[in-house]
Amino acid sequence: METNYTEEQKYLRAKKKVKSIKGFYVHFMVYLLVNAFILLSRALSDGGWEVFWEWQSYNTPIFWGIGLAFHAFGVFGMDIILGKNWEDNKIKELMNKDKRDTWE
Repeated sequence: METNYTEEQKYLRAKKKVKSIKGFYVHFMVYLLVNAFILLSRALSDGGWEVFWEWQSYNTPIFWGIGLAFHAFGVFGMDIILGKNWEDNKIKELMNKDKRDTWE
């Protein structure tokens, strides 16, 4: 079943996708800046860089990072891990392997 989109529909879909990608990048930059600020201020106020070796220092980055990862999956889907054509390439690879195995 093939859907034919008008140029306006394609433009609106692309614009929505760009907006969601931009939203992810803004979220990522805020994540980096806020967590850097938290870690640096904690190191300076607690009297040393030993704070970087305490696991409690990483609670915010870890849990916020989990949320950021879900945001990334929502925006980019599984393509972020496996690539856009991974499934098709894997099918071709397995078919070629099967063809070689039956002829050898």
